[in-house]
Formats: sequence, C-alpha cells, structure tokens
Amino acid sequence: MDTAIVIWGIVIYIILALIIALMSRLGDRKGMSGYYLGNRKMNGILSALSYSATTYSAFMMVGLAGLTYQGGVGALGFEIVYFTGVSLVALFGPRFWKAGKKFGYVTPSEMVGDRYESKAAASVIALVSCLFLIPYCAVQLAGVGYLLQGITDNTIPFTTGVIIATVLALLFSYAAGIRSVVWTDSLQAVIMIITSTIVALLVISELGGFGKFFHTLQTNHPEMLTVPGNGYFNFLTFLGLTLPWFFFSLSNPQVSQRMFMPSSLKGLRQMLIGFLIFGFIYTFVSVLWGFSALQLFPDLSTADLATPKLLSSNLVPPILGVIVMIGILAAAVSTIDSIMLTLSSMFARDVYGNLKKAPDERKQLTAGKIVIPVIAILAYLFAELELNLIAVLSVAASSGLIVAVPAFFGTFFWKRGTASGVITSVTLTAILVLILEFTGNSPLGLSAGIWGLLISTILFIGVSIMTRAPKEKASIFMNILKTESENAE
Repeated sequence: MDTAIVIWGIVIYIILALIIALMSRLGDRKGMSGYYLGNRKMNGILSALSYSATTYSAFMMVGLAGLTYQGGVGALGFEIVYFTGVSLVALFGPRFWKAGKKFGYVTPSEMVGDRYESKAAASVIALVSCLFLIPYCAVQLAGVGYLLQGITDNTIPFTTGVIIATVLALLFSYAAGIRSVVWTDSLQAVIMIITSTIVALLVISELGGFGKFFHTLQTNHPEMLTVPGNGYFNFLTFLGLTLPWFFFSLSNPQVSQRMFMPSSLKGLRQMLIGFLIFGFIYTFVSVLWGFSALQLFPDLSTADLATPKLLSSNLVPPILGVIVMIGILAAAVSTIDSIMLTLSSMFARDVYGNLKKAPDERKQLTAGKIVIPVIAILAYLFAELELNLIAVLSVAASSGLIVAVPAFFGTFFWKRGTASGVITSVTLTAILVLILEFTGNSPLGLSAGIWGLLISTILFIGVSIMTRAPKEKASIFMNILKTESENAE
C-alpha cells in the first residue's frame, strides 16, 4: 500500500479526533468524578460505543484475526466465551452503578476497599492492576506497530507506529479526561464496525462468495474448521485462554469503571445491549478476516501480520484499506487512553489518596494527571520488546487481573468476606501468576489464569473465615439494589 496514503489517512484522523476531543472540553470536568467519570452523566448510546471501542481494540482485528489464522475456528469459540462473560455486567452493573451513586466511588478498587473497610485492600488491588495492565496497554501499542509496519511493508517502522499511538493516547487523555475519550471512542467505534464489515464482505466476494470461501477452506485447511484442529486449541489451552476472558468485564478496571458512568440504570442497560450487538458483528468479522488471510497468505512469519497483509492486498481498495487501518489504530488508542485514565485514577485515589495524611481531591487529580505520562512511557518500553501473538499476551494480562475476581464477588454476595482475605488472596496470587508467566510453567498442564482464579478463591475464602468481617458495610452492599433513592430511570 502506498505509504503516502497511509500517512495522509493518519493525519486526517488525528485532526478530526483532536477537534472532537477539544469540543468535549466544553462540559464540566471539575473534580475526580468529572475528569474520570464524566460526572456520571453518559447516555446509553455513547456509553455503548465507548465500551465497545475500549474493549475491542487491537486485540480483535489484529489479535483475534491472528489467533484464527494460527488456530482456526477455536478462536471463535474463545471469543464467544467472552460474550457469555459479559453477562457479569448484567449481574454486577446495577450494583456498581448504585454503589457509585450512593458513595461517590471513582474506581472499582475504591469501592472494594470501602466495602471491606480497608484502604490497604483498595491500594493492593490498584497496584496489582497497574502491574498487569501496563503490559496489556503495551500490547495495544504493539498492535499499532505491527499494523503500520505490515500495511506499509516496513516503510513505517514498528517503533514509529508505537510512538504515534502513545502520543495520541496522551493527547486524548489530557484533552478532557474521560469525556474526550468517550467522544473519540464513539467516532472510532462507528468507523470500526462499518469499514471492517465492508472489507470482510468485499474480500469474501472476491474469493468467490461464502460458498466457495468455506469450500476452499474445507479443501485446503480442513483442520482449521474443527477443534482442536491443528492442535493449537487443545482443551487445556482453550480453557487457559478463555477463563480469564470470561471474567474480563469484571477483572479489568478500565472496563468495570464504566459501570459507574451512565446517567441512569436505563443507560446502563442500553450500554450493555449496544455492546453485545457491536461485539457479535465484530467477532464474526474478525474471524472471517483471519480465515481470509489464511487462504491468501498461508505462510506468514507471524500470525499477527494477517490483518496488515489482508489490508495491503489487491483485494482491498487502498482508500478503504486506509480507513479500516485508521479504525484499528483508533481502537487501539481508545483502549490505551482508557487504561491510562483508569490507572491514573486508581493511583491518585487508592494509592496517593490513601496516604496517612490524605490529600484533598484537587491534589489527587493533579497526581493522577502527573502519572499518566509515566504509565505511557512504561507501556512504550514494554511494547518495544516486540513480543508475538497479541491475543495470547492480552490473555496473559487478564490472567493477572483475575486474582481480584473473588474479592468483587464477595463485595456484593458474601458477608463473611474480609479485608485480610482480599489482601492475602490478591497479593500472593498475583506473585504466583507472575512467576508462572515469566517461567512459562504450567503445573498439571493448567495455565496461570486457571491457577490464579483457583488459588485466589481458596485464599480469599479461607483467610476471610479466619478473620473478622465488617458487618455494617457488608449489609449495605448485600442489599444495595433495594435502596430506594438511586433508581433513576
């Protein structure tokens, strides 16, 4: 693909996105709630588009397509399991929303800490989130690097793509906090879903239509239409990939924090329904992209090049290819700036804000803004390692975040949960997951994510039973949906 067209496409996108981001500054951004939650006034449509753009990042069009290229139809099952996990939003969403309204929570970790009456519990969850989300942020940066490198045949180097994504994420984060992120997300989501679907239909049409497309796939790559197929998606591998993804909407704070943002419970439901529709379409499109690249380029050096090669092929008109490329770039940037804002809010609120001499909200907000570029630099350095297979790395990050899942369940559904149980389970299991990920060990053939959930659950329950539970806050959270003053529709 002509590099000049790619560069002009990026320039036009930057100008348009910056205009939208700066226009979003017109709203009230005062305080932590204004900067990080949009004053809890997001409508359902904006919330759904932002949720979709944040969740379906470089992982989908680069990562899931690459995973399909490498392992076949098992990748579809992998993503469908994530879909079933979104049911957790239906279960926890109203509880998060009402608790946030009632107590003014800015971060999920702050809510957990208050429920267990422990600032230390909030700080531990915040620090563990930083530990695992910065690599996940780096995965998105790497996705942009691979994309621009592949689509321009190395004319735009990997590092240049990573720098572009980092700078854009910083600009959008600072423009107006979450308001600018949500509005640019909405633009990005619309671009993503329309253009990616058009490309999928166009490529399949050029390959002879759906009938011939799957017939050719069945003839030349029959193993890719079965599970475990070529052996990549054996049962334990599939379980290890899907379990962390099932709990993604709860364990990843850049996603769960969005449950605080809608203006009403009706808006929350609209967010969930809109996201499910968007995700259903996007999932099948990503899988079709992976299968298309497999037919066209069966010998790629790395599966993550499937999407760039497809977009730069003769089957995709250059202008359309650039527009889709911009959509993927925008999706990655959306996830990056969302993670930056979430981690900065957690650091400001749950680490800096929990110091012995607690700083006021103005100082917390200042601290949060200062730490954003630090997060960006760390993510950039990690991305420069150029680790392969984005989808697997994304799951590895979620394997670490899954250690907080028992604490969230206990927040609303188990009165006996204690702060000691939270701190012990999250801290010790996070260390275990790190060791397993770095060494590559899989005891009994089970992945780090499986062990993380299993051990954290055992520790949370066991330590909680042996320690004293806070009764007052436990009762409030158990009955949070019965409160009468936050049911604005």
